[in-house]
Amino acid sequence: MPSRPKHLDLFSIKLPLPGFVSILHRVSGALLFLALPLLLWLLQQSLRSIETYTRVSELLQSGLLRLVLLGLLWGFLHHLCAGIRYLLIDAHLVSGLAQARSSSWLVLAVSLSLTALFGVRLW
Repeated sequence: MPSRPKHLDLFSIKLPLPGFVSILHRVSGALLFLALPLLLWLLQQSLRSIETYTRVSELLQSGLLRLVLLGLLWGFLHHLCAGIRYLLIDAHLVSGLAQARSSSWLVLAVSLSLTALFGVRLW
């Protein structure tokens, strides 16, 4: 009789940093995909007329929308940096566990630093 599958408690498993960066890459991609209609609508409204441009400008002064846009900025920058990391891995320029861990730290550091830099500039 085959053994039954074991129950895995996913919240108790310690995920290594490259796995964490991989999950964040997927989350950021999904976040960008789901936010695309909002971003396209904002662009359409800003281009429609001077009145709708003014309304969008006023809407963008809202703290909540700025926070959402800051999250989308992080999602874009993290997805970009992690995507470059995966291209380097596929090109065999990053190999081995030590390089995988250090490149994961680099992705997190660069994406968060650029988000802070651009976020302060745009805020």
